[in-house]
This record gives sequence, structure tokens and C-alpha cells, in this order.
Amino acid sequence: MKCPYCGHLGDKVVDSRESREGEVIRRRRECLECGKRFTSYERIDEIPYMVVKKDGTRERFDRQKLIQGLLKACEKRPVSVAAVEAIADRVEATLQDRPEKEIATADVGGFVMEELRKLDKVAYVRFASVYKHFRDIGEFVDELKGLLNAKE
Repeated sequence: MKCPYCGHLGDKVVDSRESREGEVIRRRRECLECGKRFTSYERIDEIPYMVVKKDGTRERFDRQKLIQGLLKACEKRPVSVAAVEAIADRVEATLQDRPEKEIATADVGGFVMEELRKLDKVAYVRFASVYKHFRDIGEFVDELKGLLNAKE
């Protein structure tokens, strides 16, 4: 760490303390050249996960937005909030496992639809009807037929 007084690069840590929340570490340092003390703060550099929308725009991944969509699809269905949160956890884990920090909404939507299909067929159809933007009733009926013909 460069000394703010003399610019020397050598120092020693005299004292380290965590903040109450554990998000920051405060370090008291002493310059090995001039002997003056100074404070540095260490915190995790959070890189946000970005979602790439169909039109190419990017926005931060928003867990609450995902949960709201899932809750809407599962409204009045026998699906617990814990199950919805578990899906959101799996989506976040998928994001964290990827080397790149961006994911297409199509990938997120496909993953969510697969999870809902296993969890609750009605919630799946509700989510798919909004997510897939069916152009006509025929496409919607085809999706339902595929769901009925799928062997679980």
C-alpha cells in the first residue's frame, strides 16, 4: 500500500478490525519509510450479474423481480413460498457458476419454466403464457398438448 505522506510502497499492518456488519475490514498501517500511520479499508468488490434482454439492453439481475414473477405464476396454487425461493436460489446459483457475468433472459426464462413444469403445471402454463408471448391461441394449445403428452 502506498503511503499517503511519502509515497513509499512498504508498510506494516499495526491493527485490523472488522466492522460490526462484517462487510469492511479497517487496517491501521505504519509506513516503513517515514513511520507515519494511516488507515485503509478493505471491502469485497461486488460485480453485478447482468441480464441481457431480447432487445440487447442489459440490466442488473434482480432476485426480487424473479420472485415476484414466480409468485404471480403460483398465485392460488398449492406452492409454498419456500419452493419459490428455492427456484430463485437455483437461478442465482446458475448465475454464480457461470464464468461470464451476463445471462440472456431466454436462458433464465427457460430454466424457470423447466423448474415450474416440475413443480406445478398450472404455474408453468401461467408463466409460459406471459414469457413466450404466444401469437395466437393455436400456439398456446400446442404448448398445452406438449405438456399433456410429456411423460413424467
